Amino acid sequence: MGLLSDPHCRRALSRLVLRLNTPLCALSYVAGLGWFLALAFQPLAPRTYMSENAMGSTMVEEQFLFGERALSYAREFAGHKKKAGGTPVAWLEKTMWNLGLEVHRQPFSRTLPFPDETRERYMVKGTNVYGVLRAPRAASTEALVLSAPCSEGPRNNQAVGLMLALASYFRGQIYWAKDIIFLVNEHDLLGMEAWLEAYHDVNITEVRSSGMLGRAGAIQAAISLELSSDVVTSFDVAVEGLNGQLPNLDLLNLFHAFCQKNGLLCTIQGKLQRSDWDSLPAYAHSLQTLLLMVLAQASGRPRGDHGLFLRYRIEAITLRGINSFRQYKYDMTTVGKTLEGMFRKLNNLLERLHQSYFFYLLPSLSRFVSIGVYMPAFGFLILVLVLKALDLWMKLSKCEAGSAERLWDGDRAAGEVGALPLPCPCPSPPTPGGPAGLNALPGFRQDARPGTLALVPPLLICHAAGLALYFLPVLGQRVATQHFPVSESEAVVLTVIAIYVAGMALPHSTHRALAAGGGDRGWMALKLLALLSLAVQLGCLALLNFSLGFLLAATMVPAAAAAAPTGPRVLLAALLVLASPAVTLLLAIFLQRELVEAPASAAEGWQLFLAAVAEGLLQHHLYGSLLFPFLALGAYPCWLLFWNVLFWK
Repeated sequence: MGLLSDPHCRRALSRLVLRLNTPLCALSYVAGLGWFLALAFQPLAPRTYMSENAMGSTMVEEQFLFGERALSYAREFAGHKKKAGGTPVAWLEKTMWNLGLEVHRQPFSRTLPFPDETRERYMVKGTNVYGVLRAPRAASTEALVLSAPCSEGPRNNQAVGLMLALASYFRGQIYWAKDIIFLVNEHDLLGMEAWLEAYHDVNITEVRSSGMLGRAGAIQAAISLELSSDVVTSFDVAVEGLNGQLPNLDLLNLFHAFCQKNGLLCTIQGKLQRSDWDSLPAYAHSLQTLLLMVLAQASGRPRGDHGLFLRYRIEAITLRGINSFRQYKYDMTTVGKTLEGMFRKLNNLLERLHQSYFFYLLPSLSRFVSIGVYMPAFGFLILVLVLKALDLWMKLSKCEAGSAERLWDGDRAAGEVGALPLPCPCPSPPTPGGPAGLNALPGFRQDARPGTLALVPPLLICHAAGLALYFLPVLGQRVATQHFPVSESEAVVLTVIAIYVAGMALPHSTHRALAAGGGDRGWMALKLLALLSLAVQLGCLALLNFSLGFLLAATMVPAAAAAAPTGPRVLLAALLVLASPAVTLLLAIFLQRELVEAPASAAEGWQLFLAAVAEGLLQHHLYGSLLFPFLALGAYPCWLLFWNVLFWK
């Protein structure tokens, strides 16, 4: 602070920032990308460890031997589901009742904002069935949840069968200190959202249900199970929840510990971990896993039913049984023992999981990257925006100082209208309707803060375009279907694309208002506001969803820093288009397909892009996903500001 209070030091620092601004920005950007790529190296990704004392050991003797009973339940459930054409509610209630559970049903319905053509549904009706095993050693103040979604077709029958077999086994044990809820939810996420809202007596997403007749205690943890075969070769664990939320790392460590104890192969993002961490192929493998997690978290979409539990501060994961071509296969007994051990450990919890990390990245199941290690990568990218904003602010300050000096000289030479002004890094153009030297006249102070009013039209129009992008697609779908031969969902997606592309014409529609914008000082002031707005938006976003903030920063920061009407306009326009949120989404789709070793063609990628746009809108209206409103109301208007800067006249 002492150095900054010295005017000579401030002047020297100002000259240094102005002279080395571009090299410093380039160095900061490269450092940010390099730091992120280094996260997959072993020194930055230490081994995971159990932080919760109550779950620090797997020394429990699992005794689950009901594997054949689980398969029998699965076959019965499949037959009744096929006969009923959906969830066999009556059979589930009868079976759970015979097991000694307290059984309840919950009908629900939800009208979608527009038809979901992927799943062919619009008006959704279903029934959730759940049974509560009351703890013999407690007063129903805490609970655990084991859920299995009732999916269409033959999928997930084995998960329901194993859940019922576990309920039968758990019923005969006396050591439970928490209630255990066995839930079969229909329509996947819709049914789970309806059940969670009714359980907590809230209505967030306008789901209509009959309410909740039976409750247990406060839910401490939940596990969602997905099994579609009698044997499994591995288990894939999904951790990404709604809006990029993650469960406490200890829950993931617990699953990994019991998989190791029972010899089960476990994967994350579909990738098996490697033991040779010091080799280049191992680093590439870890980087692929890390990138897949970043892309999944950035989407803001829950990767399983567990993703909706996280909103209610309930730690949850989804376990998916995989039956592939691998030689070693595991039966239902082994899988049941793993789940039994996890529930017995969770039963020992004295408080909610809080000791371990809630913000992390996973290059593998046995290693993690904490928030204190990966945040500097994002900080280096944001530093580029700060340096550019500081550069513009210093130039504008010099302009104002130069204008003040010209006014002082004009007072001293009152009769000399054509007196030459002092040099200024951003001279203003002649005022329309007046002589070239009018700004140098005594008392003419309009040039002291030029372009302030001229910045209002682009700011208002850009944010109005964002509001139109957010509201019009869903509100105008009926009008679009009446005038064009498209379905409701196609109308919504095409309206989004039309409004998005129409925004690129905004600079041409605001040129008349921008004509008096103060020349260079006008676009510099507008770019300064845009840089600060983008830095604040991305900074706040990274605290909630690091992956989304980092991806947007990696694409938008270079184009935002380079945007100016004085350079090669065609090249800068192409760079800015490539850095737009829509193109970022399209490139992320192609990258994800490359990482899962299923590359997509251009036509397939475009279809996936259209489906992702529709899915993002549905996720927002159905579950409260924040990705679409952030892009429409935040990132897109900010990008339009840089587009206006590029075409400033």
